[in-house]
This record gives sequence, structure tokens and C-alpha cells, in this order.
Amino acid sequence: MTRSMEGRVALVTGGGAGIGRASAIAFNAEGAKVAVADIDTDAGEETVSMIKQLGGEAIFIKADISDAAEVESLINQIVGTYGQLDYAYNNAGIFGEASRIHRYSEDQWDTVVRINLKGVWLCMKYEILQMREQTSGGSIVNTASAAGLVGVEGRSAYSASKHGVVGLTKTAALEYATIGIRVNAVCPGIIRTAMTTEFQADPETEARMIKQLHPIGRLGNPEEIAEAVVWLCSDKASFVTGHAMSIDGGWTAR
Repeated sequence: MTRSMEGRVALVTGGGAGIGRASAIAFNAEGAKVAVADIDTDAGEETVSMIKQLGGEAIFIKADISDAAEVESLINQIVGTYGQLDYAYNNAGIFGEASRIHRYSEDQWDTVVRINLKGVWLCMKYEILQMREQTSGGSIVNTASAAGLVGVEGRSAYSASKHGVVGLTKTAALEYATIGIRVNAVCPGIIRTAMTTEFQADPETEARMIKQLHPIGRLGNPEEIAEAVVWLCSDKASFVTGHAMSIDGGWTAR
């Protein structure tokens, strides 16, 4: 049976764990060759190993997505290896510290915005430069958050950066809609990953978070986000662009 992304090439940033790893594996399941980018070499190479064990093709490229030269090199290495870039999932990001605005440190603010917002912008910039040269265009998905649609107390930099990702996504979708490049975002709720261990460490804390935020009654799984990412990139979503998709167990429906 022919898989829907056979012969295509996908990039996943932050592909060493969590949603990124699940998405890299999901792209492979549809037949895509996968470039896994991460700042953590061991984690990224482990994802590549998992894909190869499944019979897929993948490469790891270490990259700091907040550094323009490294992002440009990342895209050049992908194209040098595979000759094209069809799908890009800009997923790398951090939470940053939990603190109210009047106590939030300037250094931490700058770090969160540099990685979560500037990093997505840089990735889109160089991905789009490549996709503009391809007759087939391309599809980009960015990781925003439910915190990019509503405010979250104690997470000012994170929420602001993810609101920015939603705005960048919509702007890019408008700018490149006529040349075959679609740009969308996913807005996850709290997902069971290493990034959210603080919410999972204590059963009472987890239960309280679920009750407050997720009417569906549980945390999400990385694979549930990955399925949406792959769908948004696929031809099945050919009429979808500029969309910030909530995948949050009902959080933003309140």
C-alpha cells in the first residue's frame, strides 16, 4: 500500500523527545524521510535510531533554532542530503520559569522569547526560502499552545511567545498562500511529556490541573498531537492554512 508521504521530506525541530519524537515517527509512518533537529544530540540520535528500526529513513542534525546561522545550515544540510524540503514542523520550545510578571527576570524573558518566538520565525524564514524554489511548495506547522490562545497566570513569557507564534503563523499563511505554501499551528493543552513533569509529579497536582483545564478528564498524549501535525501537512488538509488548531481536551472551550 502506498503511503501518503512517500518520496517527501519532513523536518521536525525539537525532535528528540515528546511531541517532536512522536511527530517524527508519525511522518515516517506515512513514508516521509525525516530530518530530526534538536539541541540534545543523544535524544535526537535516539529518535533517528527508532525510525531506522521501523524501516524508515532519517538523519539527525544538531541545531540551536534561535541562531540564524545554525538554522540556515540546518536547511542547507537537509536539502544537500535529500534535495528538497516538503514539510516542516517547528516544534522546539521551552516553558521557562514560573513567576508573576513583576518578579519575572529579564534574562529568562529574553531566553523564552528567543527560543519560542524568534526560533520559529527563523525556521520559517529559511524553510520558506527553500520552499519558494520548489514547484511543489510546502507545508509548515508551528507548535503554539493553548497558552497562545488564552492567558496563563505565572507564565507570562511563555504565553506571550505562543500568542506570537499564532500571529506569525497567520501572517505567513497570508503572505505565501498564492505560491503553494501552507502554514498552520497546533495549540496543545498539557501533554504527557518530560516538559510537563512538574504537573505529573504529584497525583493531587495532576488531578487539580486536569479538573481546572481539561474537561475531557485527562492529559493528552504526544501521539495525539503528532496525528494532527501530519494531517495538517498532508494533502488531506490542502484547503487549510492560517489555522491555529486547539488540541487541548476542551481547555479553550470554556
